[in-house]
Amino acid sequence: MSLPAFINVPVNEQLSELCVYVNTKGAELPVEVTQANQSDILVRVISDIDKVWKGTDDNDVEYVFNSVFSLVLYESPEVIKRLVELLTEKLVIGNGERAAIRLRILYNLFNGVEPEKRLAFVVYCGMLKLACKTKNCDQIPTDLDMVRKWSGLWKLTKDETHHVLKLLYDALQECKHSEASSKVMIELLGTYTTDNASKARDDAHRCIVNTLADPNIYLMDHLIALRPVKFLEGELIHDLLTIFVSGKLIDYMEFQKANTDFVKSLGLSHEENIAKMRTLTLMSMAVDNKDLPFDLVIKEMQMSEDEVEGFIIDVVRTKMVRAKIDQLQRKVVVSFSTHRTFGKQQWMLLRERLEQWERNLGQVTKGLESLNTAISQQTAQ
Repeated sequence: MSLPAFINVPVNEQLSELCVYVNTKGAELPVEVTQANQSDILVRVISDIDKVWKGTDDNDVEYVFNSVFSLVLYESPEVIKRLVELLTEKLVIGNGERAAIRLRILYNLFNGVEPEKRLAFVVYCGMLKLACKTKNCDQIPTDLDMVRKWSGLWKLTKDETHHVLKLLYDALQECKHSEASSKVMIELLGTYTTDNASKARDDAHRCIVNTLADPNIYLMDHLIALRPVKFLEGELIHDLLTIFVSGKLIDYMEFQKANTDFVKSLGLSHEENIAKMRTLTLMSMAVDNKDLPFDLVIKEMQMSEDEVEGFIIDVVRTKMVRAKIDQLQRKVVVSFSTHRTFGKQQWMLLRERLEQWERNLGQVTKGLESLNTAISQQTAQ
C-alpha cells in the first residue's frame, strides 16, 4: 500500500488518515477522531509508532514521523511536552538498526521544537543516548561551545547541566572522540564546587581512568586542580594519577607491585601503562638534560640497549619530545621536551624567555636603525 499524503487538511482528518496508515502496519487504532479524543489518539499513535518501521523505507518512515510532529505542535504546551518525551523515548529505545534515520528524525524533532525551548533539552538528551548506543556522533551537534550556549537558552539547572554533559561525554567516548570527550569531562568536573564535589566522585574516578588509558594523552596536571579530583586525595586512584602527572617509571612499578589487583580492577593494561610512563619519564629527564647517555636511559626505562632506538622513535612520534640518537657517542640528543606540569617555575621560565626575546628584538631593531642611518648618510653624500 502506498504511503498516504498528509496534506493540509483539518487536524482530526489528518490524524484519522495517519491512524488508517498505521493500522495497515498491524496497529488497532480508532479512525474516528474528534476534538475531544484527539490528544488521546495521538498518544496511541505514538505508542504504536514502532510498527511503521516494518517493511517501510527510510524516506517514508521519516515522512510519517514528520507528519506526527506537525500534529503534536497543535496540542497544548502540557500535552506537547508529554508527546515529545514519548516520541523521543520511542526513537531511543528502538533497536540499534537504522540508527542513522532514527538520529535524523530526532534531529528534525529537535529543530521543530526550536533550540531555545526547554523541550529541545529533552530531545537532545535522547539524541545523545542514541548516539552513544549506536556509536554514531557524526549526525548530531556535539560542539561544547554550542552545548554551553543551549544550556543558557534552556535555563538548565545545575543537575540538568551535569546530566547533559555526562550524556555528551558518554557519546563522545563511545565514538572514540577522546580529545573532545576529555574537554567535556573537564567542563563537567569544573562545574562542581567544594560543597558538592563529593557528588562527582564517580565521574572524577572515571575521568582519571579514561585519561590514563588514552594513548594520546600525556599531560594530566590540569586534572589535579579539579575539585572532584581533589576530593579523591588519599585514595589509590589519586595516588596513581599523581604518578602519571609527576612521577617516574620506577614509581609506577612500585605502585603496581603493591596494588596489582587494584590496577587490574580499573581495566588498565599494565604494558600500556609502562609504555606511557616511559614516555613521561623521558619527558621529565629531557627538560633539564639535553644529552641523555644510553646507560641512563636503559636504567630509568628498565629496558635493554636493543630497545632504546625503537623507544626513542615511538616517543618522537608522540610529539612530546624532539630528539635524535647519536650511536657513536651512545646518547640521545634532545632538542625539545614538553613540560609535564606547568606551575610557577614554568611561568617564571616562560617570562624569562619572553623578556630575552624582547631584548633580542630590541637589539635587532637598533641594528636595523643604525644600518638605515648609515645608508641614508651614504646616499646623501
